[in-house]
Amino acid sequence: MRDGQVLGFTEYRRRENEFRFTHTEIDPAIQERGLGTALVSGALDWIRASTGDKVSASCPFVTAFLERHPEYSDLTER
Repeated sequence: MRDGQVLGFTEYRRRENEFRFTHTEIDPAIQERGLGTALVSGALDWIRASTGDKVSASCPFVTAFLERHPEYSDLTER
């Protein structure tokens, strides 16, 4: 949020031992400034630090993020 305005969000469904990311959206006026990357990496870092859960994605942004960032492969391996 900035000045009370939501700039972006990511949605997920939590099932038993899994977070499934379904949608990520960033305000079009500020896309391509790294906010999506910061949002997703922050969520994944929190999942890693706070749960033992795995991650999957039907969201194209999160799917592409996970492919580009092998440092998160421990969250996707089953």
